[in-house]
Amino acid sequence: MKKLALLALLALELAVCGCGTSGAPSNTTNTQATGNWEAQLTGGTEQASLLNFVTTFTVTNSGPLSVTGFGFFNAGSCFATGTNAETVTGNASFTTSSTNTVTGTLTLTVTSATNGSVLTLGTPAPATLTGTSNGTTTTTGSLSNGIVVGQWSLSPGSNVTGCNSASGNFIMCQGEATCTPTTSAAAIKKPE
Repeated sequence: MKKLALLALLALELAVCGCGTSGAPSNTTNTQATGNWEAQLTGGTEQASLLNFVTTFTVTNSGPLSVTGFGFFNAGSCFATGTNAETVTGNASFTTSSTNTVTGTLTLTVTSATNGSVLTLGTPAPATLTGTSNGTTTTTGSLSNGIVVGQWSLSPGSNVTGCNSASGNFIMCQGEATCTPTTSAAAIKKPE
């Protein structure tokens, strides 16, 4: 009889403890970054000072960027221009707070398909990404007012005339030619 009572008590405990643990609502707001981003680079000399560009990508919360467009405004001799002249890859990782403030990091690498020059944004440390989201815990929001601030470096490819190794700072604005970074995003370290 004691064994039966103990078994019944154990079954009741398992039933009570199991209630309410599945299907708990998520407290995470997902945000997707999309659209055109215009990058303005400072620093560099000669041809390495001509590397401003626009890119189009999509990413949700974190992971590799899905790059669907890229073009230099004036690449000079460091990069060729035209279709498939560069390979563009990148990663982002960001979170959305309960007040819909988005913060995180981003890196982007542009590699010339013709001469091997490599432009890296977010080096030596990932660049700072900030913005706002209109998402909720039940819907994926869209990033707006996106700004990326950080450092860049250029490694010229072989036999590239007038293109020197260079580094500097950059700002990348979502959907705008110019933008103003937040105080925390603007506090970036100067290249050494």
